[in-house]
Amino acid sequence: MTITSTSASAAKRRQIRSALGIAALAALLSSCGNNMTTGSVPDDYRTRHPIVLAEGESSLDIPIGSGDVRLTIGLRDTVKGFAQRFVSSPAGVIQVQVPQGSYNAGAASHLAGDVRRTLIANGIKPQRILMTSYGASPTGDAAPIRLSFVTTKAMTGQCGKWPADLSNDTYNNSNWYNFGCASQNNLAAQIASPSDLIAPRGMTPIDAAQRAGVISGYRGETTSGDSGGGTTININGN
Repeated sequence: MTITSTSASAAKRRQIRSALGIAALAALLSSCGNNMTTGSVPDDYRTRHPIVLAEGESSLDIPIGSGDVRLTIGLRDTVKGFAQRFVSSPAGVIQVQVPQGSYNAGAASHLAGDVRRTLIANGIKPQRILMTSYGASPTGDAAPIRLSFVTTKAMTGQCGKWPADLSNDTYNNSNWYNFGCASQNNLAAQIASPSDLIAPRGMTPIDAAQRAGVISGYRGETTSGDSGGGTTININGN
């Protein structure tokens, strides 16, 4: 009777261990199943930070010292580059804002004429230049001359948003909300023509002379400008 009782107890323990093992396996599979549902959470930075076309302001601040009497070569080239951006854009007016009330207001008023002449010299008509002023503090940093124009540009939302705690939101193995925002902003800033995001540009006409030269070189023929002792091009390397 003792042996039978011992065998029954051992069988019962094996049944309990088997039931516990099945429960643990079920819990493990359940947790894996929960992790598999993370596909429903947007995890593409291009979806969270899309590049869109919107009306925005392009601006350039020109630092002016109270003793400046002319634009430096570097600042003049900077103004020239901004003027080229304006000319290539569909904007109609470029605004030149001169500070008033600051300790460098006199120098800024004098150099505003230099800025205007630089803009005109780079293809901007005088009637498209709007000279205005803005109030500046008499203390603090030197108030700049600000150039600006409004046009359609490629842009994304502002970066630096952290809606969730990174230490508590890592269980689904996905990247954080701000991930990719800086890259999207840099890409948007490098787009020269925002309309390229809508549709490709039309193809330009072929260069017949360039095409003929390439075909002649491919065939190993000399061009009409080569002399009798000229070198021919042979694709076989001979």
